Amino acid sequence: MNVGVIGYSGDIYKEPIKSLTSICLEIGKCIAKNNWILVNGGRDGVMHLVSKAAKNNGGYVIGYLPWGEEGNEYLTLPIKTGLDFNMRSFIMLKNVDAVVSLGGEIGTAIEILGAYSYKKPIILFRNTGGWTDNITKILIEEKYLDNRKLIELRQVYKVTEMEIALKEIEQGVKKDW
Repeated sequence: MNVGVIGYSGDIYKEPIKSLTSICLEIGKCIAKNNWILVNGGRDGVMHLVSKAAKNNGGYVIGYLPWGEEGNEYLTLPIKTGLDFNMRSFIMLKNVDAVVSLGGEIGTAIEILGAYSYKKPIILFRNTGGWTDNITKILIEEKYLDNRKLIELRQVYKVTEMEIALKEIEQGVKKDW
């Protein structure tokens, strides 16, 4: 299963990313432990931290890079899309089975909306700030982004809850194979 992780970009030693370090490392380790493939934007911030943890725990990491970016050193497969930040995100989203969101600014909001429109299961890791928390204020029935109810957005507070949700998604994905 390909698990996309989205969230804040930027310096991992500065807030708001610094305070998410342990969560990011746990998520990367969890993805590797379950033999899932980590998929992300391949750059800094949350992407760097989860990539590091996944790679250091034997995982496989794919990074969909925007034009002109080299990516972080933990990518197993860096894919240079030649596209801008937003367009590369849509390519990434087409290649995941589920999305985990941590914090994030407008790029993360765009990725959440894109994942929803592509009917990709979305896990919002609560109390991580940014659009991951802000988008919960507008959810319909606490789990949908519009009245079409395309796909549920699940809210979790711990890595163990995220892992359970991803295993449930994986079972659904395997049934479709």
